Amino acid sequence: MSGQYNQWTAMWAICRATLRAIFKSPQAIFFSLFFPIVLIMVFGALTGGGGKAYDVAFDAKSDTTNQVYFAIRSISAFDIHSGSEAELLDQLKKGRITALIEVRELPANATGVQYDIHLKTTSASQKDLPAVQALLKSFVDEITAKTVSNKVATVSVEEIKGRPYHMIDFYLPGMLGFSLIGSAVFGVAFVFFTLRETLVLKRMFATPVRKTFIVLGESLARVAFQLTTSIILILFGTFFYHFTLAHGFVTFLELLVLSFLGVTVFMGFGFIISSVAKNQNVIPIYANLFMFPQYFLSGTFFPKGLLPESMQAIINYLPLTALNDAMRKVSFEGMHLLGVGKEITILIVWCLLAYSILIRIFRWE
Repeated sequence: MSGQYNQWTAMWAICRATLRAIFKSPQAIFFSLFFPIVLIMVFGALTGGGGKAYDVAFDAKSDTTNQVYFAIRSISAFDIHSGSEAELLDQLKKGRITALIEVRELPANATGVQYDIHLKTTSASQKDLPAVQALLKSFVDEITAKTVSNKVATVSVEEIKGRPYHMIDFYLPGMLGFSLIGSAVFGVAFVFFTLRETLVLKRMFATPVRKTFIVLGESLARVAFQLTTSIILILFGTFFYHFTLAHGFVTFLELLVLSFLGVTVFMGFGFIISSVAKNQNVIPIYANLFMFPQYFLSGTFFPKGLLPESMQAIINYLPLTALNDAMRKVSFEGMHLLGVGKEITILIVWCLLAYSILIRIFRWE
């Protein structure tokens, strides 16, 4: 009889039944869709930037032999990037740095101003430009107050063409990651633990359906649900808050590919938690131990660059960090999947690690 039993039909039947159950669950809808939409509305309404450190760089043409140059370098609120002229210009156009600073020595003139602090910026870097200008003007006023001469320097701005930056371009990828990790880990952990405790998995195992197809059916339902919520969140952010899809529909599809990879990784840890948990009360503890550090370290709600530099080596290799970074590079910076190979590799390594552990510890009873 088992030879005549269609395993694929059984798998799709399990998938459809699970998917219907998920969409009927108020908790799943709330935490995967409604809660992220509320956060998108809150963050989408924000117009300003934040944080202590501002990313800037010095233009290759800048005069580096004068006191103004060295004084600017000493401003603690500036995180000064280095690289070739082409690299820095590329970072500027992608919004990774706020401005290229060129300190120009002016010819003798009646005003007595010796230098011009020239800022080259783009529309992609506008969120932090007012703060950088204010810091430099405050710096100029401070130097001027210490001298008996006229104003030492002026601050000028030149804007070159770039992609307009909106705060939603930072927050929406974070909300996607937030939704994917929360629903995948909690959903899988609770559901599979409940199925095991109520002996449903054991009964399924007694049927002609193979174990692999049972797990695949349940997993595909979770993936379908999460991709549906990802589609809704992306479209919601795009139509209501002008979320940037650099290459339109192609970028949209690439975000879905990243969402699929992310949810696959996070489901693996959900399976692990369901297998090691002795009762339902410890599932939230194990899940939060995995998720909460990533919420606050992986650039979900604020830039991870604001965290101490000593932590960056660890932070950059967390799965949620890799997913958030990849989504932001694809959506706003216009990179394609090959351009975020490092982030995808990190996710694949975590995926292999999770499922390697799962194969050893997964229990049906």
